[in-house]
Amino acid sequence: MAPMSNKATHPPDTPLYPIREVSRLTGVNSVTLRAWERRYGLIRPQRTPKGHRLYAQDDISRIERILQWLNRGVPVSQVADLLDQPETVEAPTPNAGDWASQRQQLQAVIEAVDLPKLEALYHQSLALYPLSVAINELWQPVILTLEAKWAAEPDDLVRRTFEAFFRSQVGIRLHYANQATRGPLILLSAMPDDPGPLWVLMCALMASEQGYRVQLFDHSLPLDDLPQAVSRLHSSMVLLSSGQRENDRYIRDDLPKAAEALGVPLGVCGEVARLRENDLRDGAVHMLGDDLPQAIARLRPLLRESGIL
Repeated sequence: MAPMSNKATHPPDTPLYPIREVSRLTGVNSVTLRAWERRYGLIRPQRTPKGHRLYAQDDISRIERILQWLNRGVPVSQVADLLDQPETVEAPTPNAGDWASQRQQLQAVIEAVDLPKLEALYHQSLALYPLSVAINELWQPVILTLEAKWAAEPDDLVRRTFEAFFRSQVGIRLHYANQATRGPLILLSAMPDDPGPLWVLMCALMASEQGYRVQLFDHSLPLDDLPQAVSRLHSSMVLLSSGQRENDRYIRDDLPKAAEALGVPLGVCGEVARLRENDLRDGAVHMLGDDLPQAIARLRPLLRESGIL
């Protein structure tokens, strides 16, 4: 594929959009758009005399095609070769991609307790990919693998160091995002049997990305305290998450009672939603699934149905 020229090729009367508007239209943050341009040459905006990027409709359509490939599991490094091919072209098989090697690298860095490298990989993944892709293709699979490994061979040093790193990164992101949005407040809590906050932290990232304010409890908040917490924090919804099955009494008895007592929806996501789908299929608890981007996407229609939005 020939390298892309920096010279704009759009007709002079083409409507142009600033990067903030393109980010709003496509859901891709400005950091990622700049990375796609600089690192991979995937898009080619025009520039104002002061150097500000301006995007034409063709650029926006190209960004949407990039997202289609990424959502089909194609790594960003392979997208350039596919963009100009017919839409009927099949995505490369998973073995042809580099997601497996990225996951192996991330897991190795976590287990080596290499925090500078971990920070670099964290920021790189969020810069190069929409968060939903980074969660689905990288972070969630690695966390699932590690949790299964830790269940068989506990390694508290690795787990707690990784949790502390992830908590600090997500906490910074939530602090600034909560100040920048007026979206509904989600009260997000881990469940009692989850040994750490990794699932609830991934949920917090996704909810914040989708414009919600997030009040995060990375240790389980007692169910009896939920009504007071909702009232005092002015929360629009309670979202509970876990990577564990959780015990039968909590799932079958305590959780439905708590949902009935709340004046706002109570949702469940993470591995627990897959493992306990049949136990809570009917009733006041909303099972949102273990696909975290999809789970967070289901919040808005749920809040509309409840009359909150």
